[in-house]
Amino acid sequence: MKREIWKLTPSSVKWLYVLSFLMNMGFYALIPYLTLHLTDSFAWTVAMAGLVLAVRQFSQQGFAFLGGITADIFGYKGTMLLGLIVRGAGFLLFAFCTETWQFFAAAVLSGLGGSLFEPACAASYAILTPETIRKEVFAFRNVLTNIGVVGSQIAGTILAGVDFFWLSIFSGTLYFVATLLALVFLPPVQAQNTTGKWSDGIVHVLRDRPFLRYTVILIGFYYLNMQIFLAVPQFTEDVLHSKEAVGIVLATISISIILLQMKVTHWLEGYTRRFTLIGIGALVMGIGLFLLSFADSLWFIMLDAFIFALGTMISVPYLVDMVPRFAPKEHIGAYYGFNGYSLAFGGSIGTFLGGWMYDLGREIGFDWLPWMICLLVGMAVAWNLHQMEEKERNRVNLPGHTA
Repeated sequence: MKREIWKLTPSSVKWLYVLSFLMNMGFYALIPYLTLHLTDSFAWTVAMAGLVLAVRQFSQQGFAFLGGITADIFGYKGTMLLGLIVRGAGFLLFAFCTETWQFFAAAVLSGLGGSLFEPACAASYAILTPETIRKEVFAFRNVLTNIGVVGSQIAGTILAGVDFFWLSIFSGTLYFVATLLALVFLPPVQAQNTTGKWSDGIVHVLRDRPFLRYTVILIGFYYLNMQIFLAVPQFTEDVLHSKEAVGIVLATISISIILLQMKVTHWLEGYTRRFTLIGIGALVMGIGLFLLSFADSLWFIMLDAFIFALGTMISVPYLVDMVPRFAPKEHIGAYYGFNGYSLAFGGSIGTFLGGWMYDLGREIGFDWLPWMICLLVGMAVAWNLHQMEEKERNRVNLPGHTA
């Protein structure tokens, strides 16, 4: 981040950075190893372990809309604190689970915690950050997310090698540490919905057709994003027959974002067509995935992974920054919560359809099939966001536009 931007960043936002880092460390240290714990220690099938992860995601994204509305009414800091405590308790509970229903209960608890703190945290970033530097703030948050991913893989590998019990304790404790830091250092972020009516946020969001359309379009973005956790690792292992290669490819994405995210954001500073930028990023992601059709070596796959990462660097800062541009200040939490449905549906479709296309392509001899679908999805996202550009630019207050 440029020094002048860092100086303009409020201290409260810098503490939000610390919280984001701790939350990502705790999440990515535990979740990738939970499946291995269930299949190795309890002899669960991969499908059954995947169901636990799906329940956690649905519990979070499915209730995030209500979590956002709660934050709008009762305050963002308080809702965030409650969510962090609930998530921490859910992660700690995994350490003591021995029965099937206990794992599902811990998954639900973990998801509900996320449904409370995620929209409250995103809304706090939007409210506390001056609008002139908001995209840089969200860009740097993306950097911290990937630093957390890299760090969590180191911690997760070490602790999982000792005992999953300690990994669960470590991950849950990070959320309690984040709770304490937020309680002490984060200023009160007051509720914006002064009427106190739950229905206000629901009605306002559901009547906002352009925002609903934007959320639906982003399902395609998250379809592409999900392939990094599913089809790409599977493809890498199938081609190179090496789990170490999978780690190298995923690390390529994270390290590229850590090193280049802020530079890419600065390069795009003067480009005001933000819907179009999000679409271009999705298209670049789709191209990176499509090029896997021709990849037959680690270096080629790493190059494709870098192109995919470049697409996320273009899209993500603007993608998150668009939500408060749609939302009135009294319903920012509700808007962020509802926007989470794009991740819920995009992630679910990406997991199911992406995996099915991958298996089908190999079965019928069209190995390029899943990657062609990704390219078409990227093109569809780019085209639809381009169509929205002129129609919605004035409404969402994009700079450089005169009516």
